[in-house]
Amino acid sequence: MSKDIQNKILFQQVVALLQNARQQVLRAVNSTMTYTYFEIGRMIVEEEQNGKERAEYGKQVLKGLSEQLTGEFGKGFSVESLDRMRKFYRIYSNSSSVMRILEILNSSSLMTKSKIEIPQSVTGELEIRKSQSLISFFKLTWTHYIFLMRIDDEKERSFYEIESEKYNWSVRELKRQYDSALYTRLALSRDKEGILKLSQEGQIIEKPKDIIKDPYILEFLGLPELHQYSESDLEQEIINKLEHFLLELGDGFAFVARQKRITFDDKHFRIDLVFYNRVLKCFVLIDLKIGELKHQDLGQMQMYVNYYDREMRLEGENKTIGIVLCQNKSELVVEYTLPENNEQIFASKYKTVLPSKEDLIKLISESI
Repeated sequence: MSKDIQNKILFQQVVALLQNARQQVLRAVNSTMTYTYFEIGRMIVEEEQNGKERAEYGKQVLKGLSEQLTGEFGKGFSVESLDRMRKFYRIYSNSSSVMRILEILNSSSLMTKSKIEIPQSVTGELEIRKSQSLISFFKLTWTHYIFLMRIDDEKERSFYEIESEKYNWSVRELKRQYDSALYTRLALSRDKEGILKLSQEGQIIEKPKDIIKDPYILEFLGLPELHQYSESDLEQEIINKLEHFLLELGDGFAFVARQKRITFDDKHFRIDLVFYNRVLKCFVLIDLKIGELKHQDLGQMQMYVNYYDREMRLEGENKTIGIVLCQNKSELVVEYTLPENNEQIFASKYKTVLPSKEDLIKLISESI
């Protein structure tokens, strides 16, 4: 190996190490600042609780503290910002995750086991452990939590928090996923146990059905809801916004091909989009249809899936999944066209305009 190549490899290794260190430092700073805002919120709440006329006293506390902190540290401590920290503490101190952390720490302390006076050093150690646990709990940026606080339902809020951390969503992507009602789309097709899992673990992919959404929300394509575009237009816009489409598909998807040609008996067929899912270890074929789904569309997808299973699937890979994306469908056509225990072929609607949450719930309810 030449000296130049050795130097280049060394340089790349050092760059990777420094970039990783910077990311860790940034995450540590974000977590520490978020925990600090949580603690400021706690102090404000506790101070308010000492006041007799709580509402009026609370306003005075925020105003006075804002003036003092702004004088000491500059911007970032307006009355509105402090009120947000207070709200942050109230929401997350009552969240099941934080309460679980505090319960574990309290149950391990001598204070719950004895009435004997605890040495100050032990009390200090417990406080340090508490702060370290909470710092590691707050993994997102403060801006993420500002948005998450708008979500009233704790299970839904917890789901978006887990998914944001798991997939490194930006605040913009978090907002997009929330606006497209990802949690609602997933939750309405699950039982109570499944909904609880969503709030505790996020979306877990274990079987083909877990990757399917109905409907898919493709508002990022910028296409009108009316029939003013062709299937090739739809496909081209998906390719143009492939990164967004992969995020909408979900975890583990990698793009393989478009207009994939398969040939047998001197006849040529083309599959619109081919993906591979690394989690399920299988190919995922997608066909795009404008208008109403026909039984022939499902039959054609069955042929594509059979071909991939017999000709393209490698040893150790799982069976191919086929998804027909359509503007509209009859559930009865789907039910009677596909086998009873079908786990490979799916038909889902897509929307190119973001519907309201109420319309989305109605749309999903019609599909289950």
